[in-house]
Amino acid sequence: MTQLVILSSNIAKSWNWLLPNMQVRHEQFGAWIYFRFSLFSRCLSTLPQWWYEFTACVMMIKSPGMFWKTYWSFSKRCPGPIYTEDGAQLLNITSAIVNMPFVTSADIFQKEFDYVVVGGGTSGLTVASRLAENLSVSVLVLEAGPKNLNDDLIEIPAQFGYTLGNPQYDWAFPVAKQKTTGNKDHFWFRGKGLGGTSANNFYLWSKPPAQDVDAIEKLGNPGWNWAQYQKYSMKVETFHPPAEEQTRAYPHTFNPAYRGTEGPVQITIPPHAHTIDKLVQAAMLKNGLQVIDDPYGGNVTGTWIASSNIDPKTWTRSYAANAYLAPNIARDNFYVLADALVSRILLKDVIGSEIKMATGVEFIHNSRKYTVKVRKEVILSAGTVKSPQILEMSGIGRPEVLHKLGIETQVDLPGVGENVQEHVGFDMVYELDPNGGHETLALLADPVIRRLRSVVYSAQGKGLNRLGLTSVSCFPHSIMEENQARAHLKQVEAEVQERCKAGDLPAGLLDQLKHQITALKDEAIPDCEIIIFPGVFSQNVKPDPAKSYITVAPFQNHPLSRGTIHAETMDPFAPPKIDPNYFEYRSDFNIQIQYFKFVRQLCDTEPLKSDIVQELDPGLGCKSDADIEDFIRNNAFGIFHAIGSCSMLPREKQGSDYLLHRQVYGTSNLRVADISILPIHIAAHTQATAYMIGEKAADLIKADAE
Repeated sequence: MTQLVILSSNIAKSWNWLLPNMQVRHEQFGAWIYFRFSLFSRCLSTLPQWWYEFTACVMMIKSPGMFWKTYWSFSKRCPGPIYTEDGAQLLNITSAIVNMPFVTSADIFQKEFDYVVVGGGTSGLTVASRLAENLSVSVLVLEAGPKNLNDDLIEIPAQFGYTLGNPQYDWAFPVAKQKTTGNKDHFWFRGKGLGGTSANNFYLWSKPPAQDVDAIEKLGNPGWNWAQYQKYSMKVETFHPPAEEQTRAYPHTFNPAYRGTEGPVQITIPPHAHTIDKLVQAAMLKNGLQVIDDPYGGNVTGTWIASSNIDPKTWTRSYAANAYLAPNIARDNFYVLADALVSRILLKDVIGSEIKMATGVEFIHNSRKYTVKVRKEVILSAGTVKSPQILEMSGIGRPEVLHKLGIETQVDLPGVGENVQEHVGFDMVYELDPNGGHETLALLADPVIRRLRSVVYSAQGKGLNRLGLTSVSCFPHSIMEENQARAHLKQVEAEVQERCKAGDLPAGLLDQLKHQITALKDEAIPDCEIIIFPGVFSQNVKPDPAKSYITVAPFQNHPLSRGTIHAETMDPFAPPKIDPNYFEYRSDFNIQIQYFKFVRQLCDTEPLKSDIVQELDPGLGCKSDADIEDFIRNNAFGIFHAIGSCSMLPREKQGSDYLLHRQVYGTSNLRVADISILPIHIAAHTQATAYMIGEKAADLIKADAE
C-alpha cells in the first residue's frame, strides 16, 4: 500500500534552516517515540546516502504515523525548489520526499466501507476527514483527478492562473456557447486532483453577509442561518494576525470574535500591494462606501482588506489536501484512491417502499471498471458540475433527461441539474504611475525576474510570491447613480412579473426571485463586488515587466438568470452540458453597464486618479453605451463560483436534496455535500462556504449514525 521513495542526499547539502530542530512525538504500543533533527548542514554533508535510506526505512517500519507527520512537517518547512546563491536549483521537495500511503483499486475492489465519499475536493476531504475521526468506521474517498501533492504550482502563492487550463490541475469544463456573450468559447475552471478547487483558486477567503445565509433558511431549510454558518466556518480556520511588517505598511484591523483559532485551514492577511490598496480604499470612501473593520462577522457591505488561506509559517497555500487530508491520512480507517472517476451510484429498492438505497459506487481506474460496497452512506461531493451528472448517470433526475440517455428512472427528481447560478463579471486594466513605488505581479512576467523572486521566496520566505488579493469592495446598487439604480429595480420587477404571468417560472424559482427583489431594496445587502488584482488579468493586454498595473474586476453577486447542467451521454468521461444562461434577464446585463461606469468613476477619483497613467482595456475609445455593451458582451466571464445544481429546497419546489434533515429525496443513504446544494447565490467567494458545508454535513452524518 505504501511506496517509499528514498530521501534525497541533496538534503545534506542544503542550508542550516532546512532542517531546524524538528521534534515529532508519536505514541505507539504505549511508548513515546521521539524523532529529532538537530544536525547542521556541515555534519549532514558528510553522511552517506545509506544513512538517509536507513533512517527513513526504520521510521516507516517502526512508526508510519510518525513518518508521515515528519514528512509533511519537513516538506512544509521547505516549500518548493531550493536554490543556491548563484540561482541553481539544489532541491525540489516535491521529488525529494515520498508518496503518501494511498490505496490501489485492488485494495478496495468489492470491499465494503461505512462511508464512501465521491470527490476529494474542498467539501469532500472536509467531510471525509471528520468522519474518519471515529476510528470504528471506515471512510473511502474516490477522487477523479490525480494526487497533485506537494506541487509547487499549487502551494507557492501568487501564481494566479498558472494551473488554469492545464489538464493536470484543471477540468476546464466547456460551456455551451452563449448568444448573449457573442457565442465565444467559455470554460469553467475547476480544480482537478486532491483538494479540488481549493488547490487552484486565488485563495481569497471571504464569507457572505448574514442576510444571504438567512435567506437559505427562509427558502425552506430550518437551521441554515448565519449563526450556524459562523459556527462551522470558524471551525474550519486558524487565523494568524498580520505581522508587524504588514501593520507598519498598512493599518490592518480585525475582530478576534469573528475568527477561528483551532481549525485546519490557516488564514492570514497576506503581504500585499499596500501602496495600491491605500489608493483604492481611499477612492472607495469618496464614492460613498464605508470601511469595514472586519468583514468576517456577517457584514461585508463596504470596502475592506481580505484575508487569504495562506500559512504564514511557510507562506504556502493552505488547502483541503494539506489541511484536512495530510494530518489524517495515516489513520487505519481512512482510504483514498486518486484517478478514480465515479460513473454511477448503485441503488436497490427498499422493500415495502419507493425509497432507493445506495449499495455501492461504480468507478473507473486505469481504464478498468470497479465497484465498492457501502455499509452506511454515500456522500456525493463532486461539485456543482459533476454532482448532478453522477446523479443522472445513477438514474436520479428529470425523467426526460434520463430517457434521452437511455437510463431507467430510479428517482424522479426534476430539480437535479437545474437552478444553476453563477457570478458574472469582466476586467478593466489600468497602467500605474512608474514613480508610485508599486510592486505588481507584472514583474513576474519576466522569466529572469521570476526566477530571482523565486530564490528570494525559497531562501527567505519573502517577496512577491506571498502576495494575495486583498482590496475588496461590496455595495448595493444605490451606491451608483440614483436614477439608474431606481430604473434597474423597476426593470427587475417588470421582468419577473412578465415571466410569472407567462408561466415561465419553475416551481420554487418565484420564491427565490421575490427574495432577490427584496434584497435589492435593502442597502445593507451588496449586489456588486469589486476586486483589485495587482497586475494584469486580461487576455487583451500583455504586461510589460517594467511597468505596474491593476485590474479592476466588478461582478454581480445575485443574478436573476438561471442555467442548467445535464449529462448528454452515458460516457462518464464526457463533461455534462453546462448552459449557465448568462444574461437571460436583460436586467442582469444592464447592471453590468452600470458597473463599468462605476469603475471609471472610481478610477477618476483621487487619490487613485493621480496614480493612473492610462486605461488599457478597453481604453478610452470605448465611450458610448453601445461601445460599453459590446465590450461587456465580448469580455464577460463566469467567476467560477457556480452553485445550485443540486439545490437544497423542498421537493415540490424542485429541490434535489435536504442536507440538514435527510438525504437526496427518494433515497435512504445518499447525500450531497458541496456548494451545488446552495439554492440561492451569496455575496461571497464560495471556498469558505464549501468547507463549512463539509463540516456541517459531517456533524449531521455523525448525529444520524448515533
